[in-house]
Amino acid sequence: MWMISELQKVGVGLAAAGSIFLILGVLTFFDSALLAFGNVLFVAGVLLIIGHKKALGFFFRPQKVRGAICFIFGIFLILCRRPITGFIIEFCGIMALFGDFFSVIISFLRSLPFIGPVLSSPFIAPTIDRLAGIRILPV
Repeated sequence: MWMISELQKVGVGLAAAGSIFLILGVLTFFDSALLAFGNVLFVAGVLLIIGHKKALGFFFRPQKVRGAICFIFGIFLILCRRPITGFIIEFCGIMALFGDFFSVIISFLRSLPFIGPVLSSPFIAPTIDRLAGIRILPV
């Protein structure tokens, strides 16, 4: 079992609250206040979960710098009241930063009781695999 410190627990709560505010911001037609609040909470949560040194090391690796710049510039645009443009640029940065993890996320979601059978159905599985970058051998 992993031991999680109190700061990491707070970080998980902040990241979850940030994700909820981001979803609410998108659902309310890109409300800039909700998106900005969600971004600030999410970034603060990630910093508390993994620490500032590891976060800087992750975001500014040579192969991830372009994604980090897009992510930060998207947050800046959202804070400057340009929510749609900022969210699109931020989403491109998120895809560049966290695109490697999508195959792991899809594998985890396929192990869940209700979501797993839906994602493994023959109609949806090829599209999800192609989007996540999962390579399947033609055997």
